[in-house]
Amino acid sequence: MLKIDPTARISPLADIEDSVRGTVIEIGPRTMVDSFVKIKPTGGMGDVVIGADCAINSGTVIYTGNGVRIGVGVAIAANCTLAPTNHAVADRNRPIREQGFQASKGGILIEDDVWLGSGVVVLDGAVLRQGCVVAAGSVVRGELEAFSIYAGAPARKIGERGD
Repeated sequence: MLKIDPTARISPLADIEDSVRGTVIEIGPRTMVDSFVKIKPTGGMGDVVIGADCAINSGTVIYTGNGVRIGVGVAIAANCTLAPTNHAVADRNRPIREQGFQASKGGILIEDDVWLGSGVVVLDGAVLRQGCVVAAGSVVRGELEAFSIYAGAPARKIGERGD
């Protein structure tokens, strides 16, 4: 089910698929979804809930998987991937495509006022606390502290020296 606030700005070139299994995709007030953004229900029964005043830029892909929650005022740069799901791979006697998906690690939670740089990949189980910044090209699979900067290495608080 699609729930798009009437004040949201969705490019006619964005591709938001409605779920055939009842997954909810909700886009909040004044949120901008740019051209070539893809939101795809796959890999689980989770919902995608995007808060108010967010910007999701061109080329970003969001899978529903085990669920994605995006807070208020989040900026997602171009070509990011939010993948709250993982293929099962344990059975060597069956092709990966036939094995389904692994158990949920909790989906993805992105709190308010977070900025994802270009090309960031966020994986199942990731929690990005309020005000954190994720550098371009990073892969996030755990929890990032509030107001930290993450560049693929241990996060540091915003304002700390990076010696």
